[in-house]
Amino acid sequence: MFKEKLELVPHLPGSYQMKDKDGVIIYVGKAKDLKNRLTSYFTGRVTGKTKKLVSEIADFEYIVTSSELESFILEINLIKQYDPKYNILLRDDKSYPYIQYKREPYPTLKVVRYLHVKRSDGKHLFGPFVNAYAARRIVNLLNRLYPLKKCEGKPKEVCLYYHIHECLGYCVKTVEKEKIDKMEAEILAFLNGNDESLIKKLMEMIELQAEELNYEVAKELKEELDYIKVVMEKQKVELHDFVNRDIINYYFENGFISIEIFFIRRGKLLGQKNKILPVTENYIDDIESFLALFYTKNEIPREIITVPELNLEMLSEAIGSKFMTVTRGNKKKLLDLARTNAKISLENNFESIQREIERTSGAHEELEKLLGMKIRRIDSFDNSNLFGNFAVSGMVVYKNGVPSKNDYRKYKVSVDQNDDYHTMKEVTYRRYYRALIEKGELPDLILADGGITQIHAIKETLLELGLDEKIKVCGMVKNDKHRTNELIDGDTLKTIPIDRMSNLFHYLTRIQDEVHRFTIEYHRTLRSKGSIASILDHIEGIGNVRKKELIKRFGSVKKMGEASIEQLAEIVPMKVAEELHQYLQDFLKKE
Repeated sequence: MFKEKLELVPHLPGSYQMKDKDGVIIYVGKAKDLKNRLTSYFTGRVTGKTKKLVSEIADFEYIVTSSELESFILEINLIKQYDPKYNILLRDDKSYPYIQYKREPYPTLKVVRYLHVKRSDGKHLFGPFVNAYAARRIVNLLNRLYPLKKCEGKPKEVCLYYHIHECLGYCVKTVEKEKIDKMEAEILAFLNGNDESLIKKLMEMIELQAEELNYEVAKELKEELDYIKVVMEKQKVELHDFVNRDIINYYFENGFISIEIFFIRRGKLLGQKNKILPVTENYIDDIESFLALFYTKNEIPREIITVPELNLEMLSEAIGSKFMTVTRGNKKKLLDLARTNAKISLENNFESIQREIERTSGAHEELEKLLGMKIRRIDSFDNSNLFGNFAVSGMVVYKNGVPSKNDYRKYKVSVDQNDDYHTMKEVTYRRYYRALIEKGELPDLILADGGITQIHAIKETLLELGLDEKIKVCGMVKNDKHRTNELIDGDTLKTIPIDRMSNLFHYLTRIQDEVHRFTIEYHRTLRSKGSIASILDHIEGIGNVRKKELIKRFGSVKKMGEASIEQLAEIVPMKVAEELHQYLQDFLKKE
């Protein structure tokens, strides 16, 4: 079919782009020799993912470059630009969290994503933490043990953290430099791997709380102590040279490649990442492309140790780190250990990953066939107004059947919390008005977590923005078991039943579960950030003075909720105490 066109392809390096019958780029690759590589697709025996790719190729294009490095960089840029369906699994949407300590203008400690922060004077970054929960838990513990600044901005008077002895009142008080120096030294020592001072401090606090008969607090601190010991135990693999490096190896079998990355920071193993990919053409090319994309979202360490099969010189130039291999010593042992972990991951997960890829790909095509349209991008919306407070909406994005988490969006809602129609209208207007202004990517399909009310709101927004003929809208309707069992076509308002045994049913359920999870998670985050202040603000009769007294006495929403009406009435009038008690009971049931 492509015989004449293939004859014109030169024996030169470059990047090639495969297109489907609609002219959409479905795969981007690179080659030292474009003619040999492109010819291999159409003249040799292909299997697995490559066979599926070839069956959809209606045309191809190529761009000649002056070197393999240039073709590699071009390939990565084109993948980022077009998100081709057969490259999409190479993309890794996750950027890992780091713990950031900053002294100026006030000593603070928080979890940050590497993409959102740059190393600069006065900032210390520790990570990456593969487990975000571990990073948050460590930060919460250190904030609890040390009086760091925790509030945002610069209040004109000391905030609630000062009254519960978790801040030194930096905003309005002058704090002795020696106090900050001592606190900083202990925190940085722990984050650099010396846990002795922190464990000693925790032990002292546990003994103190036990002596004061605060057994519940002592128990919580003991749990934190046990957790810290587990975390430090996992970091016992050491190289003793304090160099930040990644160690990368792989294992290939049955058309899948398993890539294992060890994160070594300051000589200690902080964590690991595993990625399993179906191979399209050449698994070495796939590994190199994955690594280039991975390091666009994550910190590039000083040194990356890997296997000699990869083009180390090209990767060093493209990524900006020293790629090297080793043949002996502890580094070689870690490199071999990474291969062992890659092999185990592939063997343990091969069947489930294969089924998941087949199910996702098949379900996406099934949805296209059902709606009679080509679908590259799906936006899905959900609203949350649990307990009538902090009304929010969330949007998740799927591209070619795969979640695109960098495109997820969160929205605080300004309309009445219980008005689902205007909530959906406000959020979709903000989303697509901005997309038009910034010439951003638009979806082919919008899936609303709901029925006709939500569809009408979205359709009205699209009409106002002139997008009503460009974007399809459907509603996902749940059955009495909270599962998506039918779609509502936004154009005809007809119901489309979904076979509960089909891949499409599970695909839509995953989308609906994901948008619901994402929105609820945001809602809970907002509530927890301002939970004490916001809850007390809802109770008539509780001003700033009484609010501070309640916080000083109970310290948290949970403990306040566990208090009796009589205990609350020791600080506020009985009528206010009764209202607060009932409000807290209802609130905590929703948590």
